[in-house]
Amino acid sequence: METLSRPLPSHLLPTSKRYSSPLTSPSFLPRTKRPSTTATPPHHRIQNSKFGSFLDLNPKSKPEFLSHDLPWLDPSVRSRFDLIIIGTGPAGLRLAERVSQYGIRVCCVDPSPLSMWPNNYGVWVDEFEKLGLEDCLDKTWPMASVYIDDHKRRHLNRAYGRVSRKKLKINLLEGCISNGVEFHKAKVWKVNHQEFESSVICDDGNELKASLIVDASGYASTFVEYDKPRNHGYQIAHGILAEVDAHPFELDKMVLMDWRDAHLGNEPVLRAGNSRFPTFLYAMPFDSNLIFLEETSLVSRPVLSYREVKKRMVARLRHLGIRVKSVVEDEKCLIPMGGPLPRIPQSVMGIGGTAGIVHPSTGYMVARTLALAPVLGDVIAECLGSTRMIRGKPLYHRVWNGLWPIENRCIREYYSFGMETLLKLDLDATRRFFDAFFDLDPHYWHGFLSSRLSLMELAMLSLSLFERASNPSRFDIVTKCPAPLVKMVGNLALETI
Repeated sequence: METLSRPLPSHLLPTSKRYSSPLTSPSFLPRTKRPSTTATPPHHRIQNSKFGSFLDLNPKSKPEFLSHDLPWLDPSVRSRFDLIIIGTGPAGLRLAERVSQYGIRVCCVDPSPLSMWPNNYGVWVDEFEKLGLEDCLDKTWPMASVYIDDHKRRHLNRAYGRVSRKKLKINLLEGCISNGVEFHKAKVWKVNHQEFESSVICDDGNELKASLIVDASGYASTFVEYDKPRNHGYQIAHGILAEVDAHPFELDKMVLMDWRDAHLGNEPVLRAGNSRFPTFLYAMPFDSNLIFLEETSLVSRPVLSYREVKKRMVARLRHLGIRVKSVVEDEKCLIPMGGPLPRIPQSVMGIGGTAGIVHPSTGYMVARTLALAPVLGDVIAECLGSTRMIRGKPLYHRVWNGLWPIENRCIREYYSFGMETLLKLDLDATRRFFDAFFDLDPHYWHGFLSSRLSLMELAMLSLSLFERASNPSRFDIVTKCPAPLVKMVGNLALETI
C-alpha cells in the first residue's frame, strides 16, 4: 500500500518500485488468459456522464532531470571497486551514501542516474522523522481516515506525508557525491562471479569489477535468484494527480482507504467483481482543486486486471461528483507481495524490491528500505573495510544474514500469513477486518504497518484483534485462517532448523 508508499510508475523502472510496464508480464508474473476480443456487453461498459472519463486525458507533466554534476566513472581507467550498486532509486542511493562514509569505493550504475522518480511516495510522518528525513516531505496531513463502508468512518490520529521526490533524491545524491561515490550511466546486462571478485557487463561494453554487487534495480531484475516458487500476491493500482473542479474530501485528512461501493450500484457486473476482489480509493488532497487519487487492489492472486481497476475508478469518481479537468501525473502500479525470500546467501546481494523488503500485507516499502539500507551498509563496511579481507562466500553469508537474520525472516512469515488471510476475504469480510484492525491500540497498528513489531508483539496483536473483532469477523478468522496459519508454522519451522 505504498502510495501508501507507492512503487515507481511504469515508464521509469526499475529504480525502486514499479515495473517497466504493468501491462506486460514480468518473469515472475503468472500468465493469464487473454481476454476475449468480442464486444463488451452494454452493462459492462464504463458509462459516460456529464463528468466524462479521465482516461482520455494525457498527463501534463514531462520527465524531469536533476542538473547535478555527478562524479562520472572514467571507463578508460581500469579501476576496481569495493562495491557496485545496480540502480539509483531510494534503496541504491541510501546504501551508497552509507557505505561510502567508511571510505569504501562505491560505484552506482544506472541508465539515467539524474532522472527524477515520477512516483508519489506516501509515508507516515513519524517514520521519516526517525530517519531524519522530515525535511524531504512536501505535504503533510495531521490525520488519516478510513471509510469502512457507506455508514462508518474511522479517523486515525497519525500524521501522514507525501515525499518530495526532488528533495529526497537531492539529499541522497549530495550525500553520495560528498563521500566520493562514482556513477556510470549504463544498463547492466550481465553479472559474472569468480571466487573473490564479481563484475558487471554493461550495455555500453564496459566491464566493472568489485568485491560485491548489490542489485537495487527493482522487482523485475533477474540478477537475484530464488530457489522456491515465487507465489506472490499482487497489489495493482491506477493513480492520478489531478486538477479537479472540486472534491468531497477534507483538506486536513488524507484518505488511507475508502472501501465504499455505492458507486457501483448501477454497475452489477463491476459490483459483483468488487464484492469478491475488492478495491479501495486512496486519496491525498493538496487543496480544493488538486488531489492525488488512486484505485487500489490491496492484494490478489492472480493479479486483478488493470482494466478492471480503471473501470472501478471511473465509476467511483463519477459517483463522488469529481470532474477531472486535467491529469498532472499518472501512475501504473504493480507490486509483488509476500512469496519466498531470495536464496540466502548468494553472490548478488539485494536491497529494496530485489530483497523481499516490501511489506507482504500492505505493500509499504520506501520508509523501511531507507531504514534498512544503513543496517546493510554497516555490515558491508565491516566486511569490505576489514583488514581481514572478508570476501567471497563468507562475505555473501555475512551481508545476506545481516539484512535477513532469522528473527526478521520469522517476522516476515507472520506478515505473509496476514497477506494469505487477506487473499481469502471478500469485501464484507475485508471491511470487518479493518474495522477491528484500526480499533487496536495504536502501538499495534502503527507497529504492524511500519514493520517494527517483535514476534511476541505480533502474537499479542493477533489475540487483541480476535478479542475486538465482531462475531462475523471472528467467524471469518476461524474459517479462513487455518490454511495460512499452517503454512506459516511450516515455514517458521523451516527457517529455524
